[in-house]
Amino acid sequence: MSEHLTDRLELRPGLVVQEFGYDDDVDHDLRIAIESAIDDELVDEYYDDMCDVVIVWWRSDDNDLIDLLVDVQAVLDEGGPIWLFTPKAGLPGAVHRGEIEEAAATAGLHPTTTFLVAPDWSALKLVASAGAW
Repeated sequence: MSEHLTDRLELRPGLVVQEFGYDDDVDHDLRIAIESAIDDELVDEYYDDMCDVVIVWWRSDDNDLIDLLVDVQAVLDEGGPIWLFTPKAGLPGAVHRGEIEEAAATAGLHPTTTFLVAPDWSALKLVASAGAW
């Protein structure tokens, strides 16, 4: 993974990045690159302190996206981004953009940047909507 890509994910040494939705299908090279960029390991969903960035691996057959997006905001320092990683279009588990936008809006989030983050995964940056929370 290029340094440019970790820059696009707004990662730098010292950030605490909490990961949700880890499973066997995640992109392990991407995880390694993220850990290299922050100079530390990712913390899992059971981490009990605030974090700077959240990454969520999300597939169409996972549980309720709205609930998860609300929950992750509770552990995220104000202004920190949520990166939603979904299988790219056409692959099993791909999620329709409209479904993500609806869930994000309900959770008080606004989708911004989107790009291909790994061969099989797209990244979508979600930020708190003005006046939310």
